[in-house]
Amino acid sequence: MSALQRVALIFTILGAINWGLIGFFQYDLVAAIFGGQDSALSRIIYGIIGIAGLINLGLLFKPNESLEHDPEPNTAD
Repeated sequence: MSALQRVALIFTILGAINWGLIGFFQYDLVAAIFGGQDSALSRIIYGIIGIAGLINLGLLFKPNESLEHDPEPNTAD
């Protein structure tokens, strides 16, 4: 996993936590921290989280390396 994908994954997780807070408690953490949903900074953060989700979409279709490079089966008796 590249550094960009790791950073994108962190933002995606933060976005998921924010959506969980909205769903369960009607509390938007990003809006609370950055000045409301309509503030420019909140909109930038929402945009970054959306782009991070798109970057991580590629992980869904990435083959699992551990399945591709199966070690020889253990033949110990």
